[in-house]
Amino acid sequence: MFKQLVLSQNLEKIRSLWQSKVNDSRSKSAVKLSIITQFYPPDYAATGQLIEELASQLGDLGMEVQVFTGQPGYAFQKASAPPIERSEKIQVRRSRTAQLWPRRIRGKLINGILFCLRSGVHLLKTPARGDVLLITTAPPFLPTLGYLANLFFRIPYVCLLYDLYPDIALELKAIKHQNILVKIWNLINTCIWKRAKKIIVLSPAMKERIAVNCPEVLDKIAVIHSWANPENIKPIDKQLNWFAHEYNLVNYFTVLYSGNMGRCHDMDTILKAAARLRDRPIKFVFIGNGAKREACIETVTDLGLKNCLFLPYQEKQDLPYSLTACDLSIVSISPGMEGLVAPSKLYGILAAGRPVAVICEPHSYLCQLVAEAECGAAFNNGDSQDLAEFILHLSQYPEIADRMGNAGRSYLKANFTPEIIAKQYLELLS
Repeated sequence: MFKQLVLSQNLEKIRSLWQSKVNDSRSKSAVKLSIITQFYPPDYAATGQLIEELASQLGDLGMEVQVFTGQPGYAFQKASAPPIERSEKIQVRRSRTAQLWPRRIRGKLINGILFCLRSGVHLLKTPARGDVLLITTAPPFLPTLGYLANLFFRIPYVCLLYDLYPDIALELKAIKHQNILVKIWNLINTCIWKRAKKIIVLSPAMKERIAVNCPEVLDKIAVIHSWANPENIKPIDKQLNWFAHEYNLVNYFTVLYSGNMGRCHDMDTILKAAARLRDRPIKFVFIGNGAKREACIETVTDLGLKNCLFLPYQEKQDLPYSLTACDLSIVSISPGMEGLVAPSKLYGILAAGRPVAVICEPHSYLCQLVAEAECGAAFNNGDSQDLAEFILHLSQYPEIADRMGNAGRSYLKANFTPEIIAKQYLELLS
């Protein structure tokens, strides 16, 4: 009788523990998440594509996701997308988007403000605002909405910081330190960060920057990297790659820069390396757009470089081919930008199984990541000679390039897949 009683008690404890875990799992999956971001596919902006993949992964993990975004502003031949899209776990609602001088800072500022106003109206009109708001920095002042939503509706919010403003504007000398707007913006940031439930940043250096400006929020900051899907982007031999054949890259050692050629990216070091290698069977391919693209083309023309090719952004379905139509890829950050931006292009390069050359400051987290993954090499800004020698070395010893590429892909699969990163988001948002 005593044994039966003990057994019964043990079974009850097991049932209770199991039920507790089930309830805990359900409570996490029952969270309704609202994401507000200016860019979302069919826009080709990397931030939007990452949010789409994150929403999909969180939906697969049981979370209900609502996305409020704008109509395409940077899409391929698509001026509009459905105002509302629904799937089993995801709903996307799109507002109108202004496109006033989209390539200029002034135009981007106005367009961003208009999107913020529309997002605010959306929050006021929508009774089902979700249990948690995930607010991105696209545009940079969007997190202000999270603060106001929490103030008026008591909705908890999480800030996802792609980049840090006004710090970037200061580094680019678009605004001066003495400007009263800088002090106001920093004050607003402090208020937003203190009231946020969590702050997600993309690199350890970003965490350090915020902690210096606002040490009170250090415990709230979580570093969650970007990612790439190794099932979608796989190594493809150039001989079997239609993209490499279409642009005559098969018989050249090809160096690829794919992504935004913006003010935060060091393009000069790459172009100077191309000039040093102008007489070698090495081709430099630049895919994308940005504020520096036209200046890069002018430099190539002025120097008479025949080893450079400029292509527009590629459709998402073509990325597995464009990213693997090279033998080496480059990631670059301008001096002073460490901790202010984090290049998402790195993860697609790792998935493609190609070695990477990183141009950055010596203290950058990218140096540590590349060294740990053994997937390439890092170079100081302006060090075009060492970069050129590295490119030449890999072109002469392709087995070294292959080894680095394979190591990078293995590192990505162990650390930065959509499944791994989505679970980190789920844990934090729950």
